[in-house]
Amino acid sequence: MADHQEASITLPSDPASVPAARRYVADLLTAWGLPGEAETADTVRLIVSELATNAVQHTLGQSPTFTVDVWLEERDGELRLGVTDSHPRWPQRLPAAVQQDNGRGMVIIRSLAAECGGRVSVTPTPEGGKTVWIALPWTAAPVQS
Repeated sequence: MADHQEASITLPSDPASVPAARRYVADLLTAWGLPGEAETADTVRLIVSELATNAVQHTLGQSPTFTVDVWLEERDGELRLGVTDSHPRWPQRLPAAVQQDNGRGMVIIRSLAAECGGRVSVTPTPEGGKTVWIALPWTAAPVQS
C-alpha cells in the first residue's frame, strides 16, 4: 500500500445521502486495512454520520451537495476526514445549558475525536463555504495483496 491514499465522494444534500456517505467511508477504510469491527471504525462511521447530517440539515438548502474527503498518511500515522459544503455559516457551539433536541452534532464529533487522540478544525473554501476536518491517529495494519 502507498504511504498516501485519498478519495472523495460528492453527494446531494439529502437525508438519504447520510448512510451513503457512512457506507462509502466504511468500505474505503476496510480496503485500506481498518477492520470493520474495530472500535476506530465505529468512531469514524459515527463522525461521518454526524458531519454529513450537519451538511444536510444546517445548510438551510443553500448547499445542493456536500463532499466527503478521506486522506490517509500512513507515514505520519494520520487519517483525515473532511466534509465540505457551500454554505457560509460555520458550526456553532451551543452552551451546555441550552435545552433542545438538535445541535449536538459538533459536541459529539469533538468528543469522539478527543477520545481517539484526534482534533477538529474548520477551514473556509475559496467558494465561500467551509470544510470541517477531523484528524485521527491511524493504527490499522496494511492490507496484504
